[in-house]
Amino acid sequence: MSASLPPNPWNDHAWVVGDPQVGEGTWIGAFTVIDASGGLTIGSGCDISSGVQIYTHSSAKRCVSGRRSSEVERQPVTIGDRVFIGAGAVVNMGVTIGDEAVVAAGAVVTRDVPARTVVAGVPARPVADVDLSDPGDPTFVPHS
Repeated sequence: MSASLPPNPWNDHAWVVGDPQVGEGTWIGAFTVIDASGGLTIGSGCDISSGVQIYTHSSAKRCVSGRRSSEVERQPVTIGDRVFIGAGAVVNMGVTIGDEAVVAAGAVVTRDVPARTVVAGVPARPVADVDLSDPGDPTFVPHS
């Protein structure tokens, strides 16, 4: 007997929990984990690459207490419009990512990302700014 992923309207190979609000024209890649149990809004025109994990909950306190604490923390995540999240990136609960931001592949986002900012690394840190002065040919300017 084979198990299947719960159906979702974005990608048959993505695992989606909860009821995320997802804007028009947003693409969600295969093998993603989308946890909307704590509240999740993803804007329009976003690309959520394959293998991305977005979490709106944490059971760390419950685990380390030996289950003496029954608390599962939940905080919403908000992702703006036209945000690119690279393959394998992780977005933790409580984070807001501004419009037209870029999250590099493999980054772990633990704090808010301003609009038009490129973040990379573990934990994710600003590395460049998105320059849309020519919208047909955006550039990434090293962050000062």
